[in-house]
Amino acid sequence: MKTQNKNCNTNTTIEENSCGCSSTSSTPTVQKNTVNYKVAFSLMLLIIGFILNSVLHAEWFSQNTTIRLLWYIIAYIPVGFPVIKQAFILIKKGSFFTEFTLMAIATIGAFLIGEYPEGVAVMIFYTVGEIFQDTAVTRARNNIKALLDIRPNTANVWRDNQFTEVNPKEVFIGEVVQVKVGEKIPLDGELITGKGSFNTAALTGESKPSTYRKGEIVLAGMINLDNVIEIRTTKLYEDTSISKILKLVQEASTHKAPTELYIRKFAKIYTPIVFGLAVLLTIIPYFILQENYVFTQWVERSLVFLVISCPCALVISVPLGYFGGIGAASKNGILFKGSNYLELMAKLDRVVMDKTGTLTEGVFEVQKVETLQNKNDFLNYLSAIEQQSTHPIAKAITNYFTSEYIATEVSEIAGKGLVGIVNSKTILAGNATLLNQYEIDFPSIINSIPETTILLAIDNQFAGYVIIADKIKPDTKEAIAELKKLGVKQTVVLSGDKTAITQKIAKENNVDLAIGDLLPEDKLTQIKLLKVAHPESTIAFVGDGINDAPALAFSDIGIAMGSLGSDAAIETADLVIQTDQPSKIATAIKIGKETRKIVIQNIVLALTIKVAVLILGAGGLANMWEAVFADVGVALLAILNAIRIQKMKF
Repeated sequence: MKTQNKNCNTNTTIEENSCGCSSTSSTPTVQKNTVNYKVAFSLMLLIIGFILNSVLHAEWFSQNTTIRLLWYIIAYIPVGFPVIKQAFILIKKGSFFTEFTLMAIATIGAFLIGEYPEGVAVMIFYTVGEIFQDTAVTRARNNIKALLDIRPNTANVWRDNQFTEVNPKEVFIGEVVQVKVGEKIPLDGELITGKGSFNTAALTGESKPSTYRKGEIVLAGMINLDNVIEIRTTKLYEDTSISKILKLVQEASTHKAPTELYIRKFAKIYTPIVFGLAVLLTIIPYFILQENYVFTQWVERSLVFLVISCPCALVISVPLGYFGGIGAASKNGILFKGSNYLELMAKLDRVVMDKTGTLTEGVFEVQKVETLQNKNDFLNYLSAIEQQSTHPIAKAITNYFTSEYIATEVSEIAGKGLVGIVNSKTILAGNATLLNQYEIDFPSIINSIPETTILLAIDNQFAGYVIIADKIKPDTKEAIAELKKLGVKQTVVLSGDKTAITQKIAKENNVDLAIGDLLPEDKLTQIKLLKVAHPESTIAFVGDGINDAPALAFSDIGIAMGSLGSDAAIETADLVIQTDQPSKIATAIKIGKETRKIVIQNIVLALTIKVAVLILGAGGLANMWEAVFADVGVALLAILNAIRIQKMKF
């Protein structure tokens, strides 16, 4: 059960928030290009007005209030009207205390007290800030979209004795699809022609080409690099890996981090408070100063106070920081299902891992051959009988050596091995229990070998054995070392494999604790025990199989190995590693920590500058220009800081 932040869902992405601040999908102005022209027009009139009034001292302009007012109204309308319109729309919906209302009141108020240039300037810089916000969020979205939304629009399907171009959504499971060189695979499927080299960057984040052979599964989104290939589809379009990845990323921003939710609640309370303080700033001095009270002076201070107080730097840059973290993770082949998990990864201090498919490649290989006779003859007999089995261990042996012989009368003894006839000789191939059953002597040292061992007997005489083991992933040891550097207090391996093998792998890779011979429910029990022993800890479980789903669901953070992982594991997990590399766990922690650091920096930056300028504004030491910096300037600085993470290398 994920008690931490599992239900932190909202119905928005980076759109309109509680104070009315907006970005990509709810920009209150108009289309981006039109906004740019309007800003340019207003800015031009503002600059010309400044030159006429302060440089040329043109009397017809500076001393004619009507002309000056009309001039600045014309400059104000292109940038001010869309904001006033949006404020009016939100007021009708019951949202009075919004960014748009604050800006409208402050700038119209500036006109009423004769500060025309300041009113225009505030709205121009505010609109420029909106353009920067829009650009920043669009860039964050496009970084993810460019990486993931690469699904082809067509598929060449074999129908009516020819390849026909159709929409991938119309292709059924089991149909044959042709993919030419340079084309993207449209659906997941089994490679049925030879072998091919593929660019898998969109799925894994790795630019190095990968080679797949006949019978192996290739995924939608891979780019064919070598020769024309054919695949037999195994999934429908909507069930392909790339479709699921895109859906995960699109939904990721609906899971909000606690910090993000707190900032939004803060803004909802903060905005009406500062609005009330601005009103009091105009009224209270009247009762204190009496004869020295100048109404326009205190109105101007309250307007400055309103402009400064807008909390957009917080409510825009904080979610943008998390969204940038999700984008940076996607570039590295890591998919977060929500910003709340970014924050949890930053606090992760205990990592529990499955062995097979997580620390190991999940593919059995022959590691050693020991025989009392000719090695070639030994392998011919062993491979001949193993060809009659579909067991993964049998496949490992036949992949290692292809026999010239043919086995007959083969029978399988469950949990023990195979018995059959090869070249008129009785062959037994299996574990020690099988040979004990037939009372065949073999060296006792074999019983102490931790790895899977297949013994061979020919005509009731022990002939030798092979050791078969799952291959350790090349970055496993490095991954464990990096986790400890990042502050992970304990690493644990849980496996259904033999305890001896599990502990051997753990020791070789410096894992703190290893437990083997576990059933799926036993893994869940171990996670619960760890949670009880360390209730203050944030615990992640890393797995890839359907049997890992209960442990993935119960842990604080469930991490699935996405390339080879089962659909159940990927659906249950909170974070998916597309490359299947254990070292990506450390990368995810680094991204989580860096994202949290940037978010905290933005909060401190925005609050410090705003509080300082609010005090100066209330005391009459800050004018509209300082107010513009405190609002738009701080927002821009925070946004620029937030998007840094998308450029970082992890």
